[in-house]
Amino acid sequence: MYGRAMSNRSGAVEQHTVKLEQVPRWIEQERLSPTASSSLSDGGSDRDFLDPLTSGTENGRANYGIVSKFPLNHEVNSKVYCWKGTPWALEVDAVVNSTNEGLDEAHSSPGLHAAAGPGLAEECAMLGGCRTGLAKVTSAYDLPARRVIHTVGPRYAVKYHTAAENALSHCYRSCLELLIEQDLESIAMGCIYTESKGYPREPAAHVAIRTVRRFLEKHHDRITAVVFCTSSSTDSEIYKRLLPLYFPRDAYEEQVAATKLPTDVGDENGETVISERKIRISALPASSPVSTAPLLDDVTNLHHSMPSIRNEPIDALVDPSFMSMIRDPDQRRKEQWEKAAQAQAGWAWGKWVGLGGIGAPALSVPEQNSLHARFLARSNALNLMEVAEMKILYRGGIDVDGRPVMVVVGAHFLLRCLDLERFALYVIKEFEAVINRPYTIVYFHSAASLQLQPDLGWVKRLQQILGQKHKHNLHAIYMLHPTLGLRATAIALQLFVDPEVWKKVVYVERLLELFRYVPREQLTIPDFVFQHDLEINGDGALGTDPRTRVISNRNLLGSHSR
Repeated sequence: MYGRAMSNRSGAVEQHTVKLEQVPRWIEQERLSPTASSSLSDGGSDRDFLDPLTSGTENGRANYGIVSKFPLNHEVNSKVYCWKGTPWALEVDAVVNSTNEGLDEAHSSPGLHAAAGPGLAEECAMLGGCRTGLAKVTSAYDLPARRVIHTVGPRYAVKYHTAAENALSHCYRSCLELLIEQDLESIAMGCIYTESKGYPREPAAHVAIRTVRRFLEKHHDRITAVVFCTSSSTDSEIYKRLLPLYFPRDAYEEQVAATKLPTDVGDENGETVISERKIRISALPASSPVSTAPLLDDVTNLHHSMPSIRNEPIDALVDPSFMSMIRDPDQRRKEQWEKAAQAQAGWAWGKWVGLGGIGAPALSVPEQNSLHARFLARSNALNLMEVAEMKILYRGGIDVDGRPVMVVVGAHFLLRCLDLERFALYVIKEFEAVINRPYTIVYFHSAASLQLQPDLGWVKRLQQILGQKHKHNLHAIYMLHPTLGLRATAIALQLFVDPEVWKKVVYVERLLELFRYVPREQLTIPDFVFQHDLEINGDGALGTDPRTRVISNRNLLGSHSR
């Protein structure tokens, strides 16, 4: 049934690339027949769960008049593939890694980090973890795939069976949603559960297959391939028996599925529905009195005491703040940030004093971490070369104490030519390499103007996205050639944006003074910075660098041997 990864004599999987067209499609596999369905009597590894293709229906009789909840759909079936082996050799857009909340290498799917290389673990360490049921994306590094989507499966307990089912369903759906968000089309998914978390294999397979089926029903035009990957014969056998239930390929399999499917196959997303927790809302006709159904027996007196409720439309009876709670809080925060960024085109009074959207609400640490992870994933998926070529921000070497240095050139910040949103994404991407340990910023204000700089509200939003690691690990901001306007701006940043960050500003009047903190050879300095330093500090501005013996004056910026 399944395609297999090639192995060498030692049992190690060879690192060769397998193209998608080499992976067997589900529609090409052996079809279910009456003989086959009646002969599958070995129910797999989970003895407490009946084999859906061999267990009879109530009273031992099959009712072939039942309509399947997963009808035959050739278009959806054509997008399903089966592969026995790990996904790491597959040439697809994304592969899925089942991991823990810390995205640790030791708890990731076997073989992933060995195949992807050390860069994957380094990027995972910068993501700030991941909550159960959610997913995050990274580059794939040495894998044939373009991206790795990491998700955290739930811990299983019988008394919390429904919660575990829904969390696992959300894992698969989050991976598929992230696939679409990244403008990718094909994905290889292993079994998102681990033995250590105790999730039974067969119930987990039910959740996985039905969730993918429901998602493909809605988004089949955005996804070209979903590859179910199994690494053991037990899992392969389970998927072989369950796939016909949710992806029937002909009328007979659809007929069998109608009678063999579990009673609860979830809602339109594949999640388990708890009937006791449903919110039951009935329409209220404006021209007729409210029905006193059993659900309202306990509030009959209240109903009669408020006759005006009878003629109000149903929308007036629903609290908007309650309805807004169903939305993802991270998504709400992201939308608020984007709306605030768009608002900078307006002419609010705050613009005139450079405050902009300074009144934006503060974010909690988890909210900042979540926002940072989302924007980092977005920045990694974009080509921001045009921003990099402007040389506004780039990596330096190290300071005198060995801390990495980020360099910012104020004169290169041309607001009229710059997309602030793409620049923010570039900042997030570049800073990610240094903010996990103590680091330093060097800002060249030489020949720069404050008239066309972003407002303080934009700076505050950027700091919120960079998160707590940026704040805690920043050692100092060395500002070269400060003006009175720059000093006033720094005071405003300390008062209105973040005192912890902006109290770390160190004003540096000349280059020689800067070299006490960051060695000359550790910095790439534009020529105009040297010229500006000479103009404001005179012929002796640079003097002699004791390490490089470079002598500079107004007419000579070269170097001489000793």
